[in-house]
Amino acid sequence: MSEHIYDLVVIGAGSAALSAGIYAGRSMMDVLIIEKDKIGGQVTTTSSIVNYPGLRNGTGPAMMEEMRLQAADFGAEFVADEIVAVDLSGEVKELKGKSGKRYQARSVMIATGASPNKIGFPGEVEFTGRGIGYCSTCDGEFFTGLDIFVLGGGYAAAEEAVFLTRFGKKVHMIIREPDFTCAEMTANQAKNHPKIDIVYNTEVKEISGDGLLQKAVFVNNQTGEETVFEADQSDGSFGMFVFAGNKPNTAIFKEQIDMTPQGFIPTNENMETNIPGVYAIGDLRVKELRQIVTAVADGAIAATKAQQYVNEEKERLGIPVTHKEIKTVNGEPTTSATSAAAASSEPAKKGEWFPAAMKEQLKGIFGKLTKVVTLKNILDASNPKTMELSSFIDEISTLSDKIVVKNISRGDDGALESAMNLERLPATALFNEAGEYTGIKFSGIPSGHELNSFVLAIYNVGSEGQALAEGQLEKIQDLPKTKVQICVSLTCHYCPDVVAACQRIAAANHNIEAEMIDTALFPELKKEKKIMSVPAMIINDQKVVFGAKNMDEILAELAN
Repeated sequence: MSEHIYDLVVIGAGSAALSAGIYAGRSMMDVLIIEKDKIGGQVTTTSSIVNYPGLRNGTGPAMMEEMRLQAADFGAEFVADEIVAVDLSGEVKELKGKSGKRYQARSVMIATGASPNKIGFPGEVEFTGRGIGYCSTCDGEFFTGLDIFVLGGGYAAAEEAVFLTRFGKKVHMIIREPDFTCAEMTANQAKNHPKIDIVYNTEVKEISGDGLLQKAVFVNNQTGEETVFEADQSDGSFGMFVFAGNKPNTAIFKEQIDMTPQGFIPTNENMETNIPGVYAIGDLRVKELRQIVTAVADGAIAATKAQQYVNEEKERLGIPVTHKEIKTVNGEPTTSATSAAAASSEPAKKGEWFPAAMKEQLKGIFGKLTKVVTLKNILDASNPKTMELSSFIDEISTLSDKIVVKNISRGDDGALESAMNLERLPATALFNEAGEYTGIKFSGIPSGHELNSFVLAIYNVGSEGQALAEGQLEKIQDLPKTKVQICVSLTCHYCPDVVAACQRIAAANHNIEAEMIDTALFPELKKEKKIMSVPAMIINDQKVVFGAKNMDEILAELAN
């Protein structure tokens, strides 16, 4: 176990946690924020934010990225790990990560948030990714021109129904209550929208289809009357997004923290739990309103109280009260570390992909390269996207002399096309310093959120690569020859983590091919594999695995 004892460890990195990081960091506390998945939490799935004071119209991902940067500016450190066990009983709290690392802290903040509930009707699990969705920003575009059903009548359901009207030919809201359960103004946006139909007192009885969602049976919970909806023959399918509330992610604290039977944690107005020095914030806390504005308030209050508690403890124990110097976070890149560049709002110059500030950030990351990385790009005059990809990677190559680009016309180098298993264009593949194909390939232009995975791919080939948790390298090296295609949307904030993890595996084992595929460019693949949600991993052209996965989960899938 590390001898370092943090003033505060925050478990989770949603809006409440980031607010706590800002306030604790600004108070000069030594604070660590630990997140197992994506920094930003559920807010990153929100397409439009219009009710946060001072932010008239924004998006969840952009708002969370600004909060992350703000916390980092005040010295908060970030670690990617999953806390699997805790001992909160002592003066120094002890946390164990899935990575094998152990963390110590004088105070702990539980900010693990909540996960979307599944309703449990027949067919929900079977058609997840093939018609059933839980993230409209990730999957909404898959249902362009189709009917879309939204299940729920709360804030998320109302707001996302309006968002989904930009894709669906009609949005149908199915609400089990006699009316909406959110604020009237939010509800009215859905009620008054010409492309939204609303049915009350109704629930899903079952869904079915041949590979894709094609039929749904609804039942009125007051009269028992059943209605059936079937996809138009010309459409072939329809979408159904579930917004049925959330369940708190608090299982590992069950034996130590007082909580309700549902798993929510009660606190006083200072966010204090039944254990001194342990605080609970955000959606997992017992409270009336679960919104971004209440989450950030929780974090600010808890951080203020944590600082007082830690200072009093140090004074009691005779430990000098020292403060951490404010600095930005440096070190090895992660998907969250590179996302600042992807989220930059500064416009690029005409004819360029990246603005000046973003280029400087990328130069900092590429400055860590110790080996040459060659990007081999296949050009086809009949495919304009290959020329766009060429200009994209050419601009990337100007940021480091360790990045080399070679453009090859389609058909001029059959051996190369065979080596990189060329199936579709546009496509670029990464080759290492020895001239070997690494198995890392991008079919599509890795812009938007996928800039993160592209930058990390170059980093992992051109350096020692991102650190792996104990035992992971051995598991990677034991994997058999495997082809993994990761279908993504450039608007999906979960996708880069899956792409980056698969390509980190490929960088360490060249028997693994990990190809990012922009699904929007290849509708025939989407149709063939019946993909209606991302991220989606296609393993050896057969098995399709939907949803966000971490490194260990991906390794388990590839080993099967």
